Amino acid sequence: MLSDFPLWPDQASTVAPGVDALMTFMCLVTGGVSVLIFIVIFALAIKYRRTPENELAQDYEPPKALEAAWIIIPFLVFMVMFVWGSWLYFRIQRVPENALDIYATGKQWMWKFQHPGGQREINTLHVPVNRPIRITLASEDVIHSLFFPVFRVKADVLPNRYKTMWFQATKTGRFHIFCAEYCGTLHSGMIGWVEVMEPTDYQKWLAGGAEGSLASQGEKLFQKYACNTCHTNDATGRGPVLAGVYGTPVTLTDNSTVVADENYIRESILNPQAKIVRGFTGIMPTFQGQVSEDDLLKLVSYVRSLGAQKAAVVPVESASSKQTSAGSPLNPGAGIPPQQPKKGTTP
Repeated sequence: MLSDFPLWPDQASTVAPGVDALMTFMCLVTGGVSVLIFIVIFALAIKYRRTPENELAQDYEPPKALEAAWIIIPFLVFMVMFVWGSWLYFRIQRVPENALDIYATGKQWMWKFQHPGGQREINTLHVPVNRPIRITLASEDVIHSLFFPVFRVKADVLPNRYKTMWFQATKTGRFHIFCAEYCGTLHSGMIGWVEVMEPTDYQKWLAGGAEGSLASQGEKLFQKYACNTCHTNDATGRGPVLAGVYGTPVTLTDNSTVVADENYIRESILNPQAKIVRGFTGIMPTFQGQVSEDDLLKLVSYVRSLGAQKAAVVPVESASSKQTSAGSPLNPGAGIPPQQPKKGTTP
C-alpha cells in the first residue's frame, strides 16, 4: 500500500537525483535542528524550573566556546547548502549544445508544443530518451509555469518574452506535466503528459504527418509579410542581412551591443524601433497584433536556420568584415525576418 504513496515522484532525468539529494539533505538538517531545539527547550524548562530553593531568577554567562559554536556550525552548514545549491542551479541552467529544440506555448488553459520538423501537439509532448531537450517557452496571455515533476525541472512562462529550460530523460514512460503558476479559474485543469520514447520509436512518431519543418513554415511567413523585400542576402536591401545573424553580437545605433537571440528577434518583429542596428534607419513597421505567438516561433526558427545554413556554406569572416557587409546583424529598425523589405513592409 505504501508503494501507492511514494515519498517523491520517479527520478526520470539526469538532474533528478541531484535535486532529491539536496532536498533530502536540507530536510534532514532543518528537521534535525527543529527536533534538537524542542528537546533543549523541554530539558532546560525542567532543569531551570522555579522551585522553593530557586525563587529568584539568576543570570548565567554562556561559555564563549558555546557562542562560537552556534555561530560557526550553522554558518558552515548554510555554506554547504549554498555551494551545493549553486552548483546544481548552474547545472540546470546550462543547456547542452547538442540539445533537441522544441517550442512550447502556454495558453489558458493548455500547452501547445511544436517540433522542429513541424509536428504540433496539445497537452502532450513526445521526446526521445537519453537526449537533451531544450524547450523555448512563450505565453499567449498570462504567466504560466511548465513543470515536469519526474524531471525535477520547472520554468515560468512569461508574456512578451522567451525563456528556455532543458532536461534529459533517463527512462521511457508516460509522465505528468503541470502548470505550477496560478493562471486563472481552470488552472488545475492545465495538465498534460510527456511521452518519453526510445530513439527509434521517436523517429517513427516524427515520420507522422507534418506541414513541413518549423523553419520552412517560417520562410513562408517571411515571404507572406514581404520581409524578403528589405532583408536580402547580398546587403543591397534596406534591412540588415539575416543570414548568420542568430547568436552573434549586433551593434546598435547607440553603439551598444546585444546578442541576436530569440528574444531579440521577437522584439525586432513586434517593436522594430526598440533596438535599431547601426547603419540603418527605423523604417520597419511593427507587426504587433498581426503575428501570433505560434507564427513568431516559426519566424524565429527560420532566422535560426539561416544562421545554420551560412555556417555550413560560407567561410568564416572576421567580425569587422561581416558587420560591414551585412550592415550589421538584425535591425529592429529594419525588421526581423531575413531578406529584403520594401518601404514599410517587413517583419
